Amino acid sequence: MNEKYKSLFEPFTFKSGVTIDNRIVMAPMTTNSSFENGMVTTDECMYYNRRAKGLGAVITACAQVREDGKFAGSLSAASDMHIKSLAKLAKSIKSTGTKAILQIFHVGRNGSVSTLRGLQPVSASAVASEREGAETPRALADDEVRDIITAFGEATRRAIEAGFDGVEIHGANTYLIQQFFSPHSNRRDDHWGGTLEKRMNFPLAVIDSVKSAIAKHTDKPFILGYRISPEEIEEPGITLDDTLALLSKLKDQGLDYIHISTGHYMQSSIRDQDNKTPVLKTIVEAIGAEIPIIGVGQIITPDHAVEAMEKLNLPLIAIGRQLIAEPDWIEKVKAGKEDSIRTEIRPEDQEELALPDAMWEYVNASPGWLPIVE
Repeated sequence: MNEKYKSLFEPFTFKSGVTIDNRIVMAPMTTNSSFENGMVTTDECMYYNRRAKGLGAVITACAQVREDGKFAGSLSAASDMHIKSLAKLAKSIKSTGTKAILQIFHVGRNGSVSTLRGLQPVSASAVASEREGAETPRALADDEVRDIITAFGEATRRAIEAGFDGVEIHGANTYLIQQFFSPHSNRRDDHWGGTLEKRMNFPLAVIDSVKSAIAKHTDKPFILGYRISPEEIEEPGITLDDTLALLSKLKDQGLDYIHISTGHYMQSSIRDQDNKTPVLKTIVEAIGAEIPIIGVGQIITPDHAVEAMEKLNLPLIAIGRQLIAEPDWIEKVKAGKEDSIRTEIRPEDQEELALPDAMWEYVNASPGWLPIVE
């Protein structure tokens, strides 16, 4: 191994007591490859198994906590009938010696009537997102909000029973938890909205539900993470100051880490063009001494990973798309073969890379998302 990459391979122990072998984790990425009922496919298990070896942990694609919270091809942790299926996924990852973390979510207003089999998408308020083709959701009643909070705890129990080493609460990427925190999607005036503090009540209640499930259903160390998107471009939308206020609450919730979802690890504010400080740097300086922060975004080479750790003072690094292109990234760096890391994909590589057909179709429909060359 090249000496300059040694810091990437130092073990890390979370507050819960779980230790991972190194500082690199696989970022959660949609595969679109589960069965319609949310069961794990063999292709998905092979996809994760192909990439897991040598990583500190794998964070899976998001698994819905209720069937009214899914998108096409997403995993499900919505009922006990999914436990056996989830166990296959956990086993496929853990068989490599790597920790397995299940990301749990509810799609909220990003769902569609067709995907939800005739059900109208739900959210904090009846406000459609600004994306093309967005459907107007139905505002959740108070008892429905509380049912979803309970569902996050139940999904956590299923993750425990399936053999996962942890869960990551998906409070990012414009899904339901973020929708409750956002002033764009949350126009409520009850316990769940109306002020910045009340918009925090839903994510904090979800965390409490998940923590209760962990305490009740396992006596082993179990990782609890939370993912967040620091800003929104909508008006009104989440500002960096809003996020710092939420993070000041999250750091005291007994979480093992907070995962910041950004497009690039050196990305500055998308709302304030005059602010050139990387968002991750701002967040680490605010709360990094009190809780571990995972940084992510266009980390392609080990030099990028070291730069992110050193310049931003990050203890943990998540790699996403680059692990699709190069499943052996961590093993090659460990062996001193970083010059052989693949940075482009050719159509004939699909089988060797263990990319499910549905995922291959998905990435081909999103030009530029992966470095595919003919």
